[in-house]
Amino acid sequence: MKKLCITLLACLSLTACAQKKEMKVLVSYFSATGTTEAVAQKLATAMGADVYEIKPAVPYTEADLDWRDKKSRSTLEMQDPASRPELADKKPNVKAYDVIFVGFPIWWYTAPTIINSYLESADFKGKTVIPFATSGGSGIDNTCKTLKAAYPDFNWKPGKLLNRCPADTLTAWKKELGI
Repeated sequence: MKKLCITLLACLSLTACAQKKEMKVLVSYFSATGTTEAVAQKLATAMGADVYEIKPAVPYTEADLDWRDKKSRSTLEMQDPASRPELADKKPNVKAYDVIFVGFPIWWYTAPTIINSYLESADFKGKTVIPFATSGGSGIDNTCKTLKAAYPDFNWKPGKLLNRCPADTLTAWKKELGI
């Protein structure tokens, strides 16, 4: 009888492990200069994730990104909370994913407005959404609070600033997130 119980418990444990669903992960990112793209690629490798680039319909030029010019495209977009730059891909497919990382450079202490365009372009309800960012000097905490307030129906997890992030840090984050 004891052997039967042990065998039965072993079978139930194996069945439970076999039924554990592997999470499908997407690393989506916007990168104006290539810095965030490089981090996104490293993150995708560490997470075993697919990669999706958030592209504007009209690419940003160097002049568009001149934050010192009060009339540059990026400055004007960031001064207008309603700004939603058009996406090159108007309906990104996020349906197949359980976890979606959203990466961006921090502009004016927050996410570029194209991130709002992306978050409003697809159905993120029921998805785990995790922000990550690169920055020359700003932190990510305020940005995360702003995103959570703007999109309260999303299942947000704490974000990270990933400037020059080593692979072992990304591996540890993967374990922490249970991916």
